[in-house]
Amino acid sequence: MKPKLLLITNKLDCNIGGREQLSSLNHSILEDVYKNQFHLVEVEKSPPVSFYEKVSAFRGYIDGLNMANIIRIVEEVTANNIDQVFIDGSNFGELTRALKSSAPQVRIYTFFHNVEARFFWGSFKESPSIRSLSVFIANYLSERKSVKYSNKIICLNERDSSLLGKWYGRRANYTSPMSILDKFTGIKSINKAPQRFALFVGGDFYANISGIQWYVENVSAFVDIHTYIVGRGMEKLKEKLEINDKVRVIGEVDSLEQWYLDSYLVIAPIFNGSGMKTKVAEALMFGKKIIGTPEAFAGYESIVGSAGVVCNNAQEFITAIDNAEHLVIANHDSALREVYQANYSYGAAKKRLENILKM
Repeated sequence: MKPKLLLITNKLDCNIGGREQLSSLNHSILEDVYKNQFHLVEVEKSPPVSFYEKVSAFRGYIDGLNMANIIRIVEEVTANNIDQVFIDGSNFGELTRALKSSAPQVRIYTFFHNVEARFFWGSFKESPSIRSLSVFIANYLSERKSVKYSNKIICLNERDSSLLGKWYGRRANYTSPMSILDKFTGIKSINKAPQRFALFVGGDFYANISGIQWYVENVSAFVDIHTYIVGRGMEKLKEKLEINDKVRVIGEVDSLEQWYLDSYLVIAPIFNGSGMKTKVAEALMFGKKIIGTPEAFAGYESIVGSAGVVCNNAQEFITAIDNAEHLVIANHDSALREVYQANYSYGAAKKRLENILKM
């Protein structure tokens, strides 16, 4: 008989970004693998409002986790004789500690979407404030507990594993790269744009904002191609980003598929962050070449040669885009889609998790 597994994850909203897409995929895989032995507890995110809630964040009560949730989850584990717990996110460190104390026989697997301490440290350096420093400290303290009390740690790539070793003195046990559900429907491009364009996809968090601002200021005016910027919240930056007639901010859209299909290539000028960039896996899924920074390709190093071009400065971006006719061999490159299917698809992720969980 298969062991009983409990998945603990934040409840997903309808507007999901890269992390939420991966959480949803993990959910689907685990439910598919464990079937009637699968159990689920969703924690609804809620920002701290009261003074007590803000202070409690430093004890690990973040992202909706509180004492009531922990008690409920411990009771769920006991009542259902749970064998394995899969915690989707290193932000639930206080829960990991409580489970290890109350049910030491249960094997706890924690999935690290990135190294939260590194991510929020970068956010603090980008916009220093009491709030951003507090967010960093709260996440660091919680993540430290996840590292200490998890039986097994899963992260996205070797870079993050090394960062865990640097920050906490323990590397990951396994790596399982960024994977996303297949959203390619096979619809042909209808060329809604009157000219070829480079596509940037990303929501309005600090690494995306600083990256695309740098690109707009240092690259966009010097290449013979337009740049379209798509992503939740980016419409708020329209005035800052549309500094020349080659840049157009679209903002949030209902579906990314047609934007990817209509694009000539995808740009990823990202200089900060952790984990792996969803936009790279999405570009591969839609058969699009990527021109990006080393940070953008972190975790994708083994396929960079076929996926696109790595650029370290503005001149390298300009040169790569100017020479794109040698890079882009088809509007939809089936070889890139095969790379996605082999490495970053639902099927690929399912095989990895089954092996990790010893199914």
